Amino acid sequence: MPRETAQAAFWNRVARGYAAMPMRNPEAWEETLARVTAQLSPGDHVLELGCGTGSTALRLAPRVAAYTASDDAAEMVALTTARGADTPGLHPLHARPGDGSLPPGPFDAVLAFNLLHLLPDLPAALAEAHALLKPGGLLITKTPCLGGRYRVLWPLVAALRLFGKAPPLRFLTPHTLEGAITAAGFTIEARADLPRRPPSRFLVARRS
Repeated sequence: MPRETAQAAFWNRVARGYAAMPMRNPEAWEETLARVTAQLSPGDHVLELGCGTGSTALRLAPRVAAYTASDDAAEMVALTTARGADTPGLHPLHARPGDGSLPPGPFDAVLAFNLLHLLPDLPAALAEAHALLKPGGLLITKTPCLGGRYRVLWPLVAALRLFGKAPPLRFLTPHTLEGAITAAGFTIEARADLPRRPPSRFLVARRS
């Protein structure tokens, strides 16, 4: 079982309350699900990194052959396990990029939603995702991009972190995010901002 990281400690503490909160932008989430579903096939084996409370996993798992929903936080995995007890093809897993705890694959698709800006070593995580994919497999992500002009939010985020109300995160721009993904050996095939402001960049990238 992975050692608890600072990220995991935060999400373990807030998991139950987070699960009870209403979704902030259900329209953008539904659009994201529609775009992801269009990229997946019934025979696919899929790995989701940072599955959180399992909401996305519950919607997507029945559409593929096998869906491994992993998370760094044990409480999030417990929530996903409980919520997905009757969901065919769903396999919750306590694991994270970077420490060898992820299953070896290969996978047809690796998914990461609202996660990449939270990772302490983004290049290493993207390299691992590349290694876990079949040749030609897809990395599908959506990432809040709060860099550039949105760095004015940094004092607010710092204050929230001081009081334990926000996790450690990095202020990416869409440009730096896409650069990191292409540097890891992917070719970006589709992009969108869901929502547009502040941008949460949705990307479909194929393993080169």
